[in-house]
Amino acid sequence: MKALQVTARDSLAPTGLQYCLANSLARLLEIATRELEHDREAAKASLATASSILQMEMERHLGADGSKPCALAGWQVTRVRKFIERNLHRTIHITELGVVAQRSRAHFSRSFKQAFGEGPHAYIVRKRLEVACHLMLTSSAPLSEIALSVGFSDQSHLCRKFRQAFGQSPANWRRERDATTTATAGP
Repeated sequence: MKALQVTARDSLAPTGLQYCLANSLARLLEIATRELEHDREAAKASLATASSILQMEMERHLGADGSKPCALAGWQVTRVRKFIERNLHRTIHITELGVVAQRSRAHFSRSFKQAFGEGPHAYIVRKRLEVACHLMLTSSAPLSEIALSVGFSDQSHLCRKFRQAFGQSPANWRRERDATTTATAGP
């Protein structure tokens, strides 16, 4: 047990402000422990102060953007979003996203869902569909090419996910938009 404590303590290696905060918290907790038997109000005050310091430090590390505890901080959301956008054309593994956000795979998945409101896979599929829709409207590329360019394994994979999301095939969706564009453009 002692070896585990030494290893954990060494890996944290507090510096500067972290060291001061840790010492302050340790002193407050020692005071609270001593005063618990003699002066309960003083002990409560010490514990409340320690709790307040810890809460402020957690908020500082999580970001002042209102992110929930265990959710991704603002910088992590930005990095993950950009990574996904730049890599939609290929398979994106949850492990890679965890590395980008500097979180373990399991912790990342939970945090991602809290931050984005959906799991990483669902988010990536939705982003691929958004880009596919844009490409179907702005280019004449065949669906098979669009599917591969946004990271679907093939055209049938795109069609299956598209139908689940929009209730129709991408070809029908594209035709309807082309007909609408042609009708509004006029002669």
